[in-house]
Amino acid sequence: MASSKKSKASLKTNKRIAVAFSGGLDSVVLLDTICKSLQTSKANPTQTPTEVWAFHIHHGLQKSADQWLLFCEKLANKYKIHFDFRLLHLRDDKAQGNIEARARAGRYEALADLCIEHDITDLLLAHHQNDQAETVLLQLLRGAGVAGLSGMPVQRRLGTPAHSITAIKLERPLLNRSRQELEAYAKQHKLKWIEDPSNQDTRYRRNALRKHIIPRLEKIQPDAVANLARSAELMADAQTLLDRLAQQDGKSILKENTLSLKILQNLAQQDLPAANNLMRYWLKLNDLAMPSQERLQSWWKDLSGIKADAQLEWQHDGSSIRLWRGILQIAQAQTGQWIFKPVPTNSKAPGLPATFIKAAQEQGQIFIRERQGSEKIQIKPNSPHKSLKKLFQEADVPPWQRQAPLLYIGAELIAVAGVGVSYPHLVASGKRVAPVWA
Repeated sequence: MASSKKSKASLKTNKRIAVAFSGGLDSVVLLDTICKSLQTSKANPTQTPTEVWAFHIHHGLQKSADQWLLFCEKLANKYKIHFDFRLLHLRDDKAQGNIEARARAGRYEALADLCIEHDITDLLLAHHQNDQAETVLLQLLRGAGVAGLSGMPVQRRLGTPAHSITAIKLERPLLNRSRQELEAYAKQHKLKWIEDPSNQDTRYRRNALRKHIIPRLEKIQPDAVANLARSAELMADAQTLLDRLAQQDGKSILKENTLSLKILQNLAQQDLPAANNLMRYWLKLNDLAMPSQERLQSWWKDLSGIKADAQLEWQHDGSSIRLWRGILQIAQAQTGQWIFKPVPTNSKAPGLPATFIKAAQEQGQIFIRERQGSEKIQIKPNSPHKSLKKLFQEADVPPWQRQAPLLYIGAELIAVAGVGVSYPHLVASGKRVAPVWA
């Protein structure tokens, strides 16, 4: 994906927020209300200053996409706010899967990247009540459970890369407003927006619901949209209670994002719905999609009568779920990078000398290497150098995580992901950094 930064952030600001800005009716109304509200608040000297950004995602799927980008940039300039965009490289290729799902995933990833780049912790989306109603109907058609029927939350955490220190809160301030209300607002304030022709294409399920199903439901029940949205709120309340139940049931089962199989099996024998709920909650903690009922049944079949020392692996939502030594855990991917996080000067935590790392970076002496089988490292004071094999065994690291990335500076092994840092290279004072595999 590509980016072109169109604005420079101010050097002095107390808070930054961003609006996901497509240029359509919904996002134009949201941006207008935000800018008007902040304009009013400027008169209050006690109000915390806020810097606004508009983020546009260029999908490249429509011929007019370049014009939409220019429209959004021009409108951002009119409001005198900051603007940036990302270009997604998507193709409407059926072999690559559902284009709607890929575009949505790419859009959220791009928005997260923009927030991290500009140090923004609050991202506003313009989803409204009709969007929520459509989501509930789509989930019903999928046969979703309580979590799916909860629809879109008003607020949630946006997933970010593991190495990011930015925690992003995603908010939907228009979720209780109907499209009819937004149209009335836009007409009153003489706003202009973009009409995406793909929204008329009823080959996409959401468009088909919007064009054919919801209008018929409203003829039967005038409050259909509001009622569907209210049902989503009630389901969200129910999901909160189910999560609380999972926390109670998981006190002796859920440990550091792993599941103890033996106790989990005991729960399943006594109360299978409770065990299913705990499994779903565990996947939710690990940012994985909810499994179908059929997949859950298949998992329980695999686990029935399994021996304590057995190993198995499931593929789910792009991740591996593994059983090892009676523990179910998500296999963490080893792809990533070494980053050097500054250690606070008043901290007692040791680290690598900052000057040592800076010099190594300038000389191009920092390397990531794979295990060859004979590496040794000393990670504790007054202890000998030990082989990585022995250290992995002592740390009870699963076999699939033992091909860990190694950090070298020149010819010296400095750190091993999941094991530790070379003790002789650590210092406890002065400017220092901690190597972290992310």
